[in-house]
Amino acid sequence: MSEEVSNEKFTEVSSTILRCIAVDDESLALDLLEDNIAKIPFLKLEARCRNAFEAMEYLQKSPVDLIFLDIQMPGLTGVQFLEGLTQKPMVIFVTAYQQYAIEGFNLDVVDYVLKPISFERFLKATNKALDFFKSKKSSGQHITDNTKLEYIFIHADYSLMKIMLDDILYIEGLKDYIKIHLKTQKFPVVCRMTMKSIEEKLPSTDFLRIHKSFIVSLKKVESIRNQKIKIGENHIPLSENYAEHFYQTIGYQKQ
Repeated sequence: MSEEVSNEKFTEVSSTILRCIAVDDESLALDLLEDNIAKIPFLKLEARCRNAFEAMEYLQKSPVDLIFLDIQMPGLTGVQFLEGLTQKPMVIFVTAYQQYAIEGFNLDVVDYVLKPISFERFLKATNKALDFFKSKKSSGQHITDNTKLEYIFIHADYSLMKIMLDDILYIEGLKDYIKIHLKTQKFPVVCRMTMKSIEEKLPSTDFLRIHKSFIVSLKKVESIRNQKIKIGENHIPLSENYAEHFYQTIGYQKQ
């Protein structure tokens, strides 16, 4: 990333400040996080926590916007800590273990970053958090309450139909039509709409294009094998054109 591009991005977003804490049982990892956070004008580090219990105690007194969270920690893992929070700030997992990536996205984390972390990758994750924060703030929703868009409306069967986002398994494109496959009904909802149009309606933190003809709900992904993504009984093709972005999004580095 060039100096010029970096400064331009910082200038654009410097009016917004995200209060954050870093949670990791390794001092060197905390030092690196603190150093990276200090380089980004829209981040303000409020506390360093050596384990999940310290983080929990801090959050009871002082709410924050964003948590940089390790997974493998003694006593209480990052996943267990996050599952136990009733009011969830945005979370970026920072870990050396890629096998928790799908579980992380099932917990609605903003991003999943693997150690060792380059500053460019760290900046990308924090910009993603900032964009999410600003979009929710502009819609009047509270980030620290983990309130998210819950539904969309589409035209289907000559009516305006409400689709709950948590009900969507995946979306299939068929020329100028799409099929929305839902967990609560046997047959998909069919409507005249392009993949680009439905993609723009969906929150990018929860849904991802994996093929020119398929969008999947990241929370519903169970496994990936032989370039096929398993969701329930369905095996959805992962296109080579989208594979790199998909693996980057879930924090998996192909060997």
